[in-house]
Amino acid sequence: MTDIRRSLLWVVFGLSLVMLWDRWQIHNGQPALFFPSAPAAKAPAAQTPGEVPDAKLGGASSVPTASEAAQASQRIEFTTDVLKLTIDTEGASVVQSVLRKHATELGGAHENSTPLVLMQKNAQHTYVAQSGVAGQEAPNHKAIMAWQQGDVAMADGQDTLVAKFASAPVGGLQLIKTYTLRRGSYVVDVKHEVANASGEAKPVQIYTQLVRDHQTGDSSTPFYTTFTGPAVYTDAAKFQKIKFEDITDKKADFVAQANEGYVAMVQHYFASAWLVAQGIARENFVRALGSAAQPLYAVGSLVDLGSVAPGASVSLDARLFMGPQEEKVLETIAPGLELVKDYGWVTILAKPLYWLLEKIHAFSGNWGWAIVLLVVVIKAAFYWLNAQAYRSMAKMKALNPRITEMRARLKDNPQQMQQEMMRIYREEKVNPLGGCLPIMIQIPVFIALYWVLLSSVEMRNAPWALWITDLSSKDPWYVLPVIMTVTTLFQTALNPLPPDPLQAKLMWLMPLAFSVLFFQFPAGLVLYWITNNTLTIIQQWHINHRMGVKLKLNMPKFR
Repeated sequence: MTDIRRSLLWVVFGLSLVMLWDRWQIHNGQPALFFPSAPAAKAPAAQTPGEVPDAKLGGASSVPTASEAAQASQRIEFTTDVLKLTIDTEGASVVQSVLRKHATELGGAHENSTPLVLMQKNAQHTYVAQSGVAGQEAPNHKAIMAWQQGDVAMADGQDTLVAKFASAPVGGLQLIKTYTLRRGSYVVDVKHEVANASGEAKPVQIYTQLVRDHQTGDSSTPFYTTFTGPAVYTDAAKFQKIKFEDITDKKADFVAQANEGYVAMVQHYFASAWLVAQGIARENFVRALGSAAQPLYAVGSLVDLGSVAPGASVSLDARLFMGPQEEKVLETIAPGLELVKDYGWVTILAKPLYWLLEKIHAFSGNWGWAIVLLVVVIKAAFYWLNAQAYRSMAKMKALNPRITEMRARLKDNPQQMQQEMMRIYREEKVNPLGGCLPIMIQIPVFIALYWVLLSSVEMRNAPWALWITDLSSKDPWYVLPVIMTVTTLFQTALNPLPPDPLQAKLMWLMPLAFSVLFFQFPAGLVLYWITNNTLTIIQQWHINHRMGVKLKLNMPKFR
C-alpha cells in the first residue's frame, strides 16, 4: 500500500511535468502534445477584403471600391490621463489605443517606460475598432468623415473629452459619430446618429466590430498560454470563446440573436469590447476577412434601427472598452465583462481566490505580500487536512525501520510480505493512503491559484521588495528559484525514504527537476511556492514534534 500511495503521487507529479512541457512547446511555437489545433494563420475562405454587414441581417457585402474610398484620410490623436486614442477620419475608426498607465517592457515600470499599445494598424499588426451604417451604399467604416474641430488633449480639471466626426451623405444617409472620453476610464462612449437626407424612407442598421489579425497578445510567460481571439457574451450561453481557425472553417459556435451582452477581443492581460445597451436586439457575427497572406478576423454586432423617414434621424449609443483585465473594474462596466479574464476550467475556484487576494492586497498595499498572506490563509484553511497527512507520514516514518526489516526478511515470499505489511498497518492503525488523499484534495486549489497569479494584470510590473520589481517576470538574479529549490529538497528530506533504493533516488531527482523549471517562472509564482514550502516544513516539524517523532533528514545513497 505504501507503494500505491507513492505511485499515485508520482503519477500526479509526472502529469504536472508533462503539462508544463506541453506549455513550453506551445510557447516556443511548437504544436501541442495533446489535440494540436490547426495553424491560426490558415488562409480564410475566399471573401471580399474589408467586408461589413449588409443591410440584411446575416448577410455581407463588400466595402466601397478603392476609387470610391480614394479620398485622403488623416489620423488624429486624443489624449486623456489613461488613454491615447488615434482615430482615422476614414470611418472615424479607432486605429490605435495606447494604455498610458501600462508599460510595454516587463521587469518593472519606470518613468521612461514605453506606454503599451493595445490596438494599432500598420504593416506588421492590425487590431482596430470600427462601426458604421451597414451596406455598401452607406456611410460605413470606409466613408471619409470630417472632424469637427475641438480639444485633442484633456486639460487639468477637465473630466471629459469629446471628438465628433460627420460624414457626407452616402446613399442618402449621413452618419455623425461622437466619441466621449472620460478621465480615469478605459471606456469610451460612442454615439451614432444617422440622418436621412434623401427624399424617401431608408432602412438603417448600425454595426460595431473589432478586427484583428491572428497574432497573440502580451504573454511572455513560459509554460503558459492564454486564449487570444474573439468572444461573445449573452445571457443564454454566457461567455463563448471563438478560435480563429473555427472562424476560417466556418465552425464558430456562438449565440447570434440576443438582446444583451457584448462582443470582445481577448488576449493575455488586456481586452477590448463593444457594449451595446441591454434590451436592444442585435445579431452577433464573426467572419474571416483580409487575404491569404494577411488574414483578419472580425467579431461584432448588428442592430436594426428600422426605417427612417425623410428629414428624420435615429441614434444608437454604444460603449467601447479598451484596457486591462482588472476584474474588479470590469464587473462595474457590464455584466459578465470580467469573464474576458481567462481562468480556463478552474474559474469556479479561481474567482473566489482572486477575490480573497484582492481583499488582502487592499490591506497590505503590496501584491507580493498579498501572495504571501494568501498562502498563509490557504494553509490555515487546509490545516486539518494537512495535519492528517503529516500524522500519517510521521507514523509511516516511525514504522519504516520495521517495514524495511520485514521486507528484507520476506523478500522471497511476496504474498506473505504483503500480508505481514497489512497486519502491521492494522495493528498500528496506519492508513498508507492517509498522506496522499489530503494532498490530492488540495491540488485543484493550487492549480486555480496558479492561474490567478498568471492571469492577473495586477501582477504585471508590480514590485514586491528589493530586486523583485515585476511579479509577472522571472527573478533576474535567480535568488527566489534557488531558495525554492532548497526548500523543496529540504521538504523532501523530511519524508520517509521508500525501501527501494531506485525509488528513493527518483524521489529526490524528480523534485529537483521540477525546481529547475521554476528558474523561468514568474517571481510571483515562485514566491507563492517558497511560502507554501516554508509553511509546510514548519507544520510538518510541529506535528512530528507533538507525536514524539524525531526530526531527521532522510538522504538516499547515490553511490
